[in-house]
Amino acid sequence: MGNLCALLKQKPLPSTNNSKKLRSSNAAASSNRWSRTRSSRKDKFDDASIREQAIAAAILFKQHQQQLQNGAAAFDRSTSLRYPNGSSKKNALPRSSSSRARSLTDPLLQPHQLVNQGIKVDDLETNHFVLVHGGGFGAWCWYKTIALLEEAGYKVSAIDLTGSGVHSFDTNNIKSLSQYVKPLTDFVEKLPEGEKVILVGHDFGGACISYAMELFPHKVSKAVFIAAAMLTSGQSTLDIISQKEGSDDLMQQAQIFLYANGNDHPPTAFDLDKSLLRDLLFNQSPAKDVALASVSMRPTPFAPVLEKLSLSDLKYGIVRRFYIETLEDNAITITLQEAMINASPPEKVFRLKGADHSPFFSKPQALHKLLVEISKIL
Repeated sequence: MGNLCALLKQKPLPSTNNSKKLRSSNAAASSNRWSRTRSSRKDKFDDASIREQAIAAAILFKQHQQQLQNGAAAFDRSTSLRYPNGSSKKNALPRSSSSRARSLTDPLLQPHQLVNQGIKVDDLETNHFVLVHGGGFGAWCWYKTIALLEEAGYKVSAIDLTGSGVHSFDTNNIKSLSQYVKPLTDFVEKLPEGEKVILVGHDFGGACISYAMELFPHKVSKAVFIAAAMLTSGQSTLDIISQKEGSDDLMQQAQIFLYANGNDHPPTAFDLDKSLLRDLLFNQSPAKDVALASVSMRPTPFAPVLEKLSLSDLKYGIVRRFYIETLEDNAITITLQEAMINASPPEKVFRLKGADHSPFFSKPQALHKLLVEISKIL
């Protein structure tokens, strides 16, 4: 605007005849100058925006590259059923898919704190975990543990026992423990010559891995019992459960017996009252995992629970055993867990603070850390 005023002051006003033409010419010139100014400012603004966007993109790319170098890749959150032959992404950061607020006993692990940092799983006696679910559960319950172990470079196999998970057999028709654990014993029996595995049993899965240890002691490197039935020879799982029964026992309240052969015959299976599931099994677990369990759990066959195990020192006794206690467990209380430990002491006992009966849901990171630690014990 200042330039236009200076131009008008330097020249006298023209005659009346030419004034209209001059005003028109000046207006046009003014319009062109303003147009050029606005265009120039817009170009400068666009250039600045482009430069800012380019810098921002460069910064994000650099951060992404640094995250990849530090091993901070995304966690696989799939809840689909996953079975053997899981290839691992060794540099990925395992993250719990839990939606709960984290406690100090199960913090989010930073890249420099990862338990799998520096681990050479190929140098271990075995890097193959076989996960065995408890009564009513299925292989699906291990989805967080499977992902975390695979990310750390381990091979993981999760077994659906007969009539459990996606196994189509009718639970009411299971007559013995051998029939119930057949998918597990078949799997262990078919392992290549010289290959060993780490068996992990939860809940009633403890009795199941004990049965497999007695059959194939030389194919089992270690056995891990997680809030599990760890029996002595001549005991049944029912013997253990009976030690804690009382009128106020939550497990007793939750049990619903099924009589497929009629009420005048023994129960064929038992289910759990869905309204008591959270308090009994998942009192520290995320709501979404409770929802998964409520639509996925199946009845537990009754005959295997009644069956007494025959365990020998020359077979079962030569396998290294480890126990993981769950301190907030309402199904197999810490008192009952310690009674089993005292009756048949394992090599080492670990404790999971803040864990309910299902630590694969409530404390997935802490459970993963313990499993890896056990795999490294020489």
